[in-house]
Amino acid sequence: MDASGKTASHELDAPTDLLDAHPETAYFSGRAVGDGEVTAESVTVRTNDEIAAERLAAVAGADSVNHRSTEREYAHDTSITRSEDTYTVRIHGPVGDRAAAALGLPFEGQPDGYRLDALAEYDRQLLRGLLEGCGTVCFKSSSGTVGISFVADDRKLLERIAGLLDSADVDAPYGEISETSSGGHWFGLDDEAAPDVGAWLYRDCAETGLFAPTRRRKLRRSIEEADAY
Repeated sequence: MDASGKTASHELDAPTDLLDAHPETAYFSGRAVGDGEVTAESVTVRTNDEIAAERLAAVAGADSVNHRSTEREYAHDTSITRSEDTYTVRIHGPVGDRAAAALGLPFEGQPDGYRLDALAEYDRQLLRGLLEGCGTVCFKSSSGTVGISFVADDRKLLERIAGLLDSADVDAPYGEISETSSGGHWFGLDDEAAPDVGAWLYRDCAETGLFAPTRRRKLRRSIEEADAY
């Protein structure tokens, strides 16, 4: 962390091929699956963390990051607004076609089989990308526990994430996949296991820079609150 309070930057080299098995490509693929789009012309990844966006751009070899700030009203008081930042990383070219074919990534908005076995060696980075892309972390004040869950429209994606957790080098029990009120699906880790799984997911991530600092801070803060409950 520098004098301004920002996390130190990391120099990340773009892999020769985004479909090769590397920690960087596993993290990028998790983010793309969790909150991104794959088309014949490009691969797009979104994040609300500026530093994570810069790191994803470095991994993908993208020239720039698009930033958009949106004002949203609070549900309980529409006279108050909050600013939400969205950073978009996009790489152009035929990599979208190849990623969809090789890894079973959703293509042109259509779900596929999520054949992520080629990245299984780097399951920690892959799951970290998935958590930051389509997961949530919170402190449950009613029970004094940490909550970690995954949410997606496609049930197959959640089933694949559950399979990755089953084979991970950490005890990660979870609940049944359920429908959300909006028609999607979700499942959560058992509260007792969430702190250990969170710590495992972010272990040694500072050495590589493959993480969203805001998400790691929220996880650490939630664990601290649970310990002090």
